[in-house]
Amino acid sequence: MRDPYDVLGVSKTASEAEIKSAFRKLAKKYHPDQSKELKAKERFAEVGSAYEILGDDKKRKAFDRGEIDAEGKPRAPQFEGFGFGGQPGAGGADFRNFGFDFGARGFSPESGSIDPDILSELFGAGRTRARSQAARGTDIGVTVAVPLSTIAHGGSTRVVLPTGKTLDVAVPAGIEEGKSIRLRGQGHPGAGGPTGDVIVTIRYAAHPLFKVEGRDLRLDLPITLYEAILGARVRAPTLSGEVEVSIAPGANGGRVLRLRGKGLPGGADQAAGDLLATLRIVLPNEPDAELTALMQKMRDRKPYQPRSGMG
Repeated sequence: MRDPYDVLGVSKTASEAEIKSAFRKLAKKYHPDQSKELKAKERFAEVGSAYEILGDDKKRKAFDRGEIDAEGKPRAPQFEGFGFGGQPGAGGADFRNFGFDFGARGFSPESGSIDPDILSELFGAGRTRARSQAARGTDIGVTVAVPLSTIAHGGSTRVVLPTGKTLDVAVPAGIEEGKSIRLRGQGHPGAGGPTGDVIVTIRYAAHPLFKVEGRDLRLDLPITLYEAILGARVRAPTLSGEVEVSIAPGANGGRVLRLRGKGLPGGADQAAGDLLATLRIVLPNEPDAELTALMQKMRDRKPYQPRSGMG
């Protein structure tokens, strides 16, 4: 391990307050629960091990005198007045009398070696205690395409996790695309701690008829030439079943009919969307001689210019 002074970035003459301040800053920076730094867990452990020595007055003095190394282990028997391998009191120094342990376990977030008051202050007492006892399992994130009919009325959708496990997820009516549903305790198991969660992100599945625009739905509604000219009442599909709409005589293709409240359901703070039906005039599939003759007569006797305003 590196020199603990170098790890904490303090001088050998740093005060106790300076050492504690440096540790707090680095512990926040590298704490595995909130750091995105590379090797954050290793750096956090290194910072903790350095503070184990420099944050304890006896250990710091022993390190400064060269009696212990950066990991807190006794150095080789090369110091006058220190005997190793013998029994305590038999001409050698008994390091147990220093009042601290020279074990090689090093620091870990679960070791409890750092003053719990400091960790409690940094990360919250309850959270620190939980980490000292066990490690929580990691979450699993998945995205699922949900049919618009399920979005409109609510229901459930089946999700297959990367682990192979299958879950049925309850989908509330009107949930917005991109929102997430958290399934607690369905993620990866913890190391003696609670199991992680599954986080399901909702995506709208493509629909053959409707396109989503916010809470509104758009629909192309085909009508015949004679329905456009004469007017009619036609059936139009919605997510709740067919409804009857009126086509005014002389309706042009591209006209939009608004069916209020026939879009996606609203939430607590927003109204339901509308269905916007765009009229599309469709000619017969097969050529019709009478229609052709009628159109030729109209072209010759009553021509008009629908593109006159386009320049």
